[in-house]
Amino acid sequence: MSVKRSGIFKGDDPFEIARTWLAEAETTEINDPNAIALSTVDSDGLPNARMVLLKAIEDDAFVFFTNYESAKGNEIEASGQAAFVMHWKSLQRQIRVRGAVVRESDEASDAYYKSRALGSRIGAWASQQSRPLKSKAALMEVVAKEGLTHGLNPQRPPFWGGYRIVPTEIEFWAAGEFRLHDRFRWTRGTNDADWTIVLLNP
Repeated sequence: MSVKRSGIFKGDDPFEIARTWLAEAETTEINDPNAIALSTVDSDGLPNARMVLLKAIEDDAFVFFTNYESAKGNEIEASGQAAFVMHWKSLQRQIRVRGAVVRESDEASDAYYKSRALGSRIGAWASQQSRPLKSKAALMEVVAKEGLTHGLNPQRPPFWGGYRIVPTEIEFWAAGEFRLHDRFRWTRGTNDADWTIVLLNP
């Protein structure tokens, strides 16, 4: 089942539509147009949300990078699922995504890690993300030690890398006059199934 779409909603590939919207946002948003509010669920079923930076929209997945031992990493590893919303106030649009999560390949994680600033690469070694910290001074001391240990060309930490969100649901939303917004939801049962597109009430 599908519905007629035109304008910014036109197209048969939701990943291409998402890339187009992001490219437009990169010209209008002042800071971090690739920011997403990523949601996971803990072992008690309590939702958790935080902002992270989306680093790629591929032909079958949305990709971001983090510490695998962080709160989000632990929750993803336990459930294998996540959701996010990407909102652009300047464009009055948003994209909502839900689906399964798998780790990015070592090769892709290595490549992205090497592209980061040296300070960020050392910081990945130093930060025990999401865990209690005695003080900022203590963290900076660890950063200095890790910098000396790993030098100018650090290798990617084994506990740090990418995740791929492979969606079974994507919603494209655009603001409408009098809050009569346009919403198109794409769903599929499996990764290789055809998409079903429906128009939703605002």
